Amino acid sequence: MDSNAKNYVIVALATALIVLGLVFVRDALTGNDVPSPSGAAVGGDVELSDEGNYAKGDDDAPVVIYEFSDYQCPFCGRFYTDTLPLIEENYIKTGKVRLIFKDFPLDSIHPEATPAAIAARCAGDQGKFWEMHDKLFENQRTLGNSNYKQWAEEIGLDTAKFGDCIDTRKYLSAVRKDLVEGQQNGIQGTPGFFVNGRLISGAQPFSVFQAAIDAELS
Repeated sequence: MDSNAKNYVIVALATALIVLGLVFVRDALTGNDVPSPSGAAVGGDVELSDEGNYAKGDDDAPVVIYEFSDYQCPFCGRFYTDTLPLIEENYIKTGKVRLIFKDFPLDSIHPEATPAAIAARCAGDQGKFWEMHDKLFENQRTLGNSNYKQWAEEIGLDTAKFGDCIDTRKYLSAVRKDLVEGQQNGIQGTPGFFVNGRLISGAQPFSVFQAAIDAELS
């Protein structure tokens, strides 16, 4: 290979590394995980259903937040830890906001996202969806079938029924339905939110949600 060809290869590799670095920094700053290009979402009018989903807050709350999330996504974990408690305290408990949780598993980068989503729904069969939801986010680094069954026992589930539910992947189609719905409405990564139809992407600080909610309440 002559010197010109070598220089061309070096420049091409350097450019590729710079691009990858910029993408990494972008995703880190915006606070959300993104799927592979094949999972790209398509924009359009927001049409969301809460059928089969679990919610917190009053049915007639003036503001409805749809959360599209992935149990293995670290940015979703950040929202759960840092922002959700403030939304709950200031808006959900006061009857101003209803939060509806929807699954958006990024299977290409999070292999336990779908199994965890199924586990949460299986716990919901026995009235313990939110208890399992919390367990999953609080133990993101140890997600796995054996731990799902252990946590089921810890939160007081009938472990035989729970085990059968996750082993048969009872709620796989329901999880996939949420994913498709999110894609059709412009969700491209996790976490993603709609506040009365207004899209908020990433694990944004509480102040961003506060501004969006207060704008809807004013």
